[in-house]
Amino acid sequence: MDYFKESELSNFWNNKFHFLNVNLDDEVFYLTLNRSNKKNALHPQMINEIAFCFNYISKNKMIRLVIIKSTGDTFSAGADLKALKNNIEPHQSSIPEPSKKIIIGNLFNNLYKPKLAVVEGNVYAGGCLIVAGCNYVISCDNLTFSLPEVKRGIFPLQVMESLSHIIGLKKTIDWCIRGYKIDTKKAFQWGLVDEICSLENLENSIQNWIKSFSENSQKAIEFGLKIYHEHFQDNSKHERLEKLFREMIDQDHLSDDFQN
Repeated sequence: MDYFKESELSNFWNNKFHFLNVNLDDEVFYLTLNRSNKKNALHPQMINEIAFCFNYISKNKMIRLVIIKSTGDTFSAGADLKALKNNIEPHQSSIPEPSKKIIIGNLFNNLYKPKLAVVEGNVYAGGCLIVAGCNYVISCDNLTFSLPEVKRGIFPLQVMESLSHIIGLKKTIDWCIRGYKIDTKKAFQWGLVDEICSLENLENSIQNWIKSFSENSQKAIEFGLKIYHEHFQDNSKHERLEKLFREMIDQDHLSDDFQN
């Protein structure tokens, strides 16, 4: 799905990113969440910047792989609820405004290139959506993955949709309604994490993942991921769940439970 014009994407590297660090190295695009002072919570402009990157990656035939990392001690705390409601916090970003509303779950569904999440910090709430949206996940040990939304009076609707395809619907619902933490080993057992490694061996694991594609057909992979999306995923689900999520955080009847 295109959110930006071809002319805007052609000027990609001349733009200033406020919430991301981006780099292209030998056909691998590195996207790093860089809002560590807010635990990499997803500000609306941060989502715009991710969408801008994904549209550029989709159009660039020289990019074969995408690696998503983060700065700081938290991979991502999920949606920045205050910013979603008020779009607060000034930022120095030159990324153009998207032509249509961005649904973050669909961003990952519609990017038909292998995506690796490198998890070096704890993952909360919508951060689990990012992890679930990647094709492969390498995580350091002794981290936690949690869905604390119900403790704050909301329900992780889009996260629920993405996780259900990875760990199964029953585990997903139980996790969403009880809001507990799981450790890296449990995330591995559930299939949310594909590889556990030490911090010292992390770069070797990343390079091994990159090398595993060296003899594979890029066109075949992109075609296969596109067909997988068309047959097994449904953009309309994320669109409806995103709408319901926004209604949920805006409704007055949640005011006794909802905590920013």
